[in-house]
Amino acid sequence: MSQTVAVAALAQSRLFRALSAEARQTLIDRGGEVRLAPEERLCAKGDKGDALYLILEGEIEVGVTTAGGKQVRFASLGPGDLAGDMAVIDGGARSADLTALRRTRLLRISREALLDTLASEPAALLALSAELVARLRATDALVEGAVLHDLGAKLAQLLLVESGGGVRPVQLTQVEMARRISVSREKLNRKLAALRDEGLLELSRTGVRVCDPAGLEALVRRRGED
Repeated sequence: MSQTVAVAALAQSRLFRALSAEARQTLIDRGGEVRLAPEERLCAKGDKGDALYLILEGEIEVGVTTAGGKQVRFASLGPGDLAGDMAVIDGGARSADLTALRRTRLLRISREALLDTLASEPAALLALSAELVARLRATDALVEGAVLHDLGAKLAQLLLVESGGGVRPVQLTQVEMARRISVSREKLNRKLAALRDEGLLELSRTGVRVCDPAGLEALVRRRGED
């Protein structure tokens, strides 16, 4: 494992940057590297929460599969983010599946190592609280979007975020966009075509370019008020 990458990732993490450099090095020394291929599962809902993972590179999707086989996405985590931390904190089972979306490297930190560190440096507990609050806020936003927004509004919101309000091309592939808003690629393609026909965006081989940010924002607001 690259010590330089791991040290930098820990120092930038919302939780671990509150630790001393010595404590962060101890976590690296007690930890281990995990490598995942695209679509490889890190852990499944119901698994024992015996470790958390700091993403060094790549992307992890957090989600579940319903009894009917539908995949529901909760979040997408990238470099510097923590995965699997909630189960580690309370010692319970995993509440969701964690799956690599691309080649991914992670630093595995055992529950024992984490609790030892938090006990030795209580200041990190405040950082942990902030991290959990941020996760809850993100979950609240996801639930609101699922309840109030239809597909068009959810897609419009995603495009606005990923394009920075229309200032840059959207970097996500259509497969990734469909995954982010929990729809099939076929439904996504039809909605993209409809938004294109309305003059809100352009489609090309290189991706999606937002042409009318104000129009997309109005779509999000209108659906949210329905």
